Amino acid sequence: MQIRNYSPRTISCYLSFIARISVHYNTSPDKLSKDQIKNFIQEKIDSGKFSVSSVNQLISAMKLLIVDVLGRKWKEFHIKRPRREKRLPIVFSKEEIERLLEVTKNLKHKTILCLTYSGGLRLSEVRNLRISDIDSDRMQVLIRLGKGKKTRYTLLGKQTLQLLRDYYRRYQPQDYLFPGQIPTRPLSERTIQVIFKNAMKLAGIKKPGYFHCLRHTFATHLLEQGVNLRVIQQLMGHSSLKTTSVYLHVATCETVLVQSPIDVLAKK
Repeated sequence: MQIRNYSPRTISCYLSFIARISVHYNTSPDKLSKDQIKNFIQEKIDSGKFSVSSVNQLISAMKLLIVDVLGRKWKEFHIKRPRREKRLPIVFSKEEIERLLEVTKNLKHKTILCLTYSGGLRLSEVRNLRISDIDSDRMQVLIRLGKGKKTRYTLLGKQTLQLLRDYYRRYQPQDYLFPGQIPTRPLSERTIQVIFKNAMKLAGIKKPGYFHCLRHTFATHLLEQGVNLRVIQQLMGHSSLKTTSVYLHVATCETVLVQSPIDVLAKK
């Protein structure tokens, strides 16, 4: 997996799934049969412990082991993948975002939330930002090797830049923009998630939100502002426009500004 340039997160995830099924049957993973794998998946689904994503990850891990490591044919197993759940992303209103930032008094925490929302960053992207990734002249943020090992630029808001300058003067980070207790390492994902949850609680937001919702909200608000979907796709770093188009279902564009095509014809 390292040779194929899989991310450390994916490698850890695949190894964890293979270890779990091996422990479950108390046998080496190369001895597992198709029925054992299918029964394990069914058991986890029935118990509510596996989501569709978890099933797909386990299948991907087993396929990699069986085909690329053991040199066997996948058609001997051929476990079909489940249909993906078509869930709409949870999005915050502009008022909720304002409350979220208003109640966050800690400057470092507020800067993290503001930067994430203003640029549509993933959790892993914001925690791994370095000082050199902030381009104040072009008002852009460089995202190095995001999901899928892709590098992109996204937006840097004027208010965010001012907040970043205040933050830098107070905390004086040396390399990582948001270092953890060990200055040479970034803030942990768990810490950032706690920061977000605390802000939600203080803001009185009852939605079942999670940190990634800030990214969903960024894309939705841009769409509501009339930004072209392909531009949003580039800013989000999506490979497919289909992925970005999900925000069409949650955006609440001003329909009163939309003119009927018959009225356009009448003017001619």
